[in-house]
Amino acid sequence: MDREAESVDRKHLEGFVRSRQGVEGFIEPRTTVTETTVLLVAIDGEWTRRRVPSAKWAHDWANKLGVPTYDAAVVGVPQRMREWNRRQKK
Repeated sequence: MDREAESVDRKHLEGFVRSRQGVEGFIEPRTTVTETTVLLVAIDGEWTRRRVPSAKWAHDWANKLGVPTYDAAVVGVPQRMREWNRRQKK
């Protein structure tokens, strides 16, 4: 990731956290197709996802903002996110 992209992504993520309630973070590991990402999910299921430099960076960043984080490969994504997606399709 270049610095400009990292800065834009970080600002987006911080804006999401500040403007939603009950946000939790789910750190998604790097794959052959995508870089490491952080998935933020609000209490109502609304979500956003952005690339991050590393899982450690994402956990540290979220901790500074008071956002609990989980390893998505272990816990999966919350049901409220799937329900939010379903509501958006209607």
